[in-house]
Amino acid sequence: MKEARRYRVHGRVQGVGYRVFAATCARALGLAGWVANRPDGTVEAYAEGPPDRLAEFEFDLSRGPRFARVERVESTPVEPEGMDTFEIRH
Repeated sequence: MKEARRYRVHGRVQGVGYRVFAATCARALGLAGWVANRPDGTVEAYAEGPPDRLAEFEFDLSRGPRFARVERVESTPVEPEGMDTFEIRH
């Protein structure tokens, strides 16, 4: 069963390789979706896949790459868009 979630990641998450980290984690988990920087300094991500893999992805997002400092991750269930790949949006 496929579910989808939208994430907003707060903290020092821009300029530290966070989008590449998130995309690498999502692809390793077989998730589809996207990740993008937002003007307010947060990172937004959308992912769809099995619920257990989405939970793993959320854990990865809360950890972040080496130089990130994640303060919190907001997660919201949304309708799946039917994406096939995971991309970094600019």
